[in-house]
Amino acid sequence: MAGSTREQTLSLLSTAKNHGDLAVKLSSLKQVKEILVSVDPSFAAELLPYVIELHMSPESLVRRFVVELMEEIGVKVMEQSSLFVPVLLTLLKDDVSFVVRQTIVSSTNFFCSVLKQMALQFRQCGKVERSCEELWMWMIKLKDAIHGIALTPGSIGTRLLAIKFLEIHILLVTPDVNDSESSNKAGNGRTFDKSWVADGHPILDAALLTLEAKRSLNLLLDTLQSANILCGSLIIAVVNW
Repeated sequence: MAGSTREQTLSLLSTAKNHGDLAVKLSSLKQVKEILVSVDPSFAAELLPYVIELHMSPESLVRRFVVELMEEIGVKVMEQSSLFVPVLLTLLKDDVSFVVRQTIVSSTNFFCSVLKQMALQFRQCGKVERSCEELWMWMIKLKDAIHGIALTPGSIGTRLLAIKFLEIHILLVTPDVNDSESSNKAGNGRTFDKSWVADGHPILDAALLTLEAKRSLNLLLDTLQSANILCGSLIIAVVNW
C-alpha cells in the first residue's frame, strides 16, 4: 500500500508539473494535499523536493497551491522545513498579489507552529534539535520580510494580511496575565505563551522576544501615524487591533 501511494503521489506531482491543462494540474495538487493528511512524516519529507520544484510554475494558481502544500508538509517534518522557507521568501515577492497573500497566510501559520514546537521541545525534552536553530533563523528572516510588506505601499489586501501578522506576532510573545495558570499548560491548545521559555531556552530568548514584540508594536504605531496617507480599511485594521 505504501509503495502504491508513493507512486500515485509522485505521478500526481509530475502531472501538476508537466500537464498542459491548468484544471488538471490543480486537481492533481488537490489530490496530493488529501494524501498528505494521512501519510507519515517520512513520506511527507520525501515529497518536499518535488513540491518545492513546482514553485517556479508559470501558472500563478499552481504557485499559490504549492504554498499550501509546503505548509502542510512543513508541520509534519519541521526539522527539514529550512529547505522551503527560502521559497516562501521568494514568493513573498511574487508578481501576483493572491500568491503573496497566500504566502503571508501560510507563513503566519507556520511561524506559529515553529514557535510552539521549539518551546515544547525544550519544555518536554530539555533540549532542542540542532535543526531548529537554523529554522528559527529563517523564521526571523520571514518575519522581517512580512514586516516590510506591512510598511510598503502596495496591494491593500496584502498589507492587511501583513499587518495581521504583526498583530499575531505581538500576541504570541506577550504573556497572558489574565490566565497565568492555563497559559503554562503546554497541552491546552494555546498556540504559544512566552512563559514557556521564561526559565531559559537555548534558542528562544524571552527578553529578545519582548523586544521584538515592542518593535512590531512600534511598526503598527508608525503605520497609524501615517493615517493621512492610508486608505480607510488599513486605518480601521490598525485601530481595531
